[in-house]
Amino acid sequence: MKRHIEVVAAIIEKDGLYFCAQRADKGELAKKWEFPGGKIEAGETHEQALIREIKEELSADIIVKDFISTVEHEYNSFHLTMHCYNCTVVGGTLTISEHLDFKWASVNEMMKMDFALADIPIIRKLI
Repeated sequence: MKRHIEVVAAIIEKDGLYFCAQRADKGELAKKWEFPGGKIEAGETHEQALIREIKEELSADIIVKDFISTVEHEYNSFHLTMHCYNCTVVGGTLTISEHLDFKWASVNEMMKMDFALADIPIIRKLI
């Protein structure tokens, strides 16, 4: 049986553009673009996990706003459950430390980028 990974993702919008991060060059999703976030730790709420992950990975403070959607996706080596929320940066500057690159992209640009498959249904909801 495949392992199950449950994560949260931050959809951060500014002036009609969305913050996208490029994954490191390792694992099944090497170099794929994604919305930032990460695994939910034991005892954490989705909101707590998102705030912690964005602080750890991007050195910024966020407010978690409304829930967008939960995506279930089967990758080759694991099953992913991803809970996505609209978020706003309220402190610090989004600075990558674990990702290869980042980009502020429009929905049209994101549709042309090599996104992780689980993120694509979220991009479609932003149209």
